Amino acid sequence: MILLGTNTSPYVRKVRLVMLEKHIAHDYLVDPPREPGSQVARVNPLGRIPALILDNETCVFDSPVIAEYADALNDTPILIPRNDALARMRVKRWEALADGIMDSAVVVRTERMRDAEHQLADNIDRNNEAISRALVFASDQLGRNEWCEGSAITLADLALASALIYLDLRQPERDWRSAHPNLAKWFSRISERNSMHTVLAE
Repeated sequence: MILLGTNTSPYVRKVRLVMLEKHIAHDYLVDPPREPGSQVARVNPLGRIPALILDNETCVFDSPVIAEYADALNDTPILIPRNDALARMRVKRWEALADGIMDSAVVVRTERMRDAEHQLADNIDRNNEAISRALVFASDQLGRNEWCEGSAITLADLALASALIYLDLRQPERDWRSAHPNLAKWFSRISERNSMHTVLAE
């Protein structure tokens, strides 16, 4: 399998963490879709990353689909609960929350890259407020728990970690650690995992 992506994409990072945690053999190819010669648009009609090319050349996209596919390949560990509908919903809801943080952060980043006179301040404010609300929700849901869901690592933890890494990259001025010390403690602990060491070094 070949995973196409970039090191700055939070969606790619989430998938990378899933593949690494489950020890799924794959080649990771940095392939920015906008670069000349990129093969992303050839394999993914949406022209987006991450894109996972299977050995039979089937392309799997986007990140929630890749994560769910990868989780079904083996049981070590099971990152999305399979026999408990409520637990599964909660994990997928965590993923949706984390992806929403990423979505809003990308919008803010895109707006801020425009010339100042062309930036839409309302759009920036609306998405920053969504991020703030999502962080409050995440902090409240996590509480003092060791993991986002249940008694072991799940996709919920990997998705949230990816979102927080992206905030550190694109919004360093946002002091989410001081605002949510329980998230900071959780993030510090999960950052010690081998999978996190790998993606943070990329």
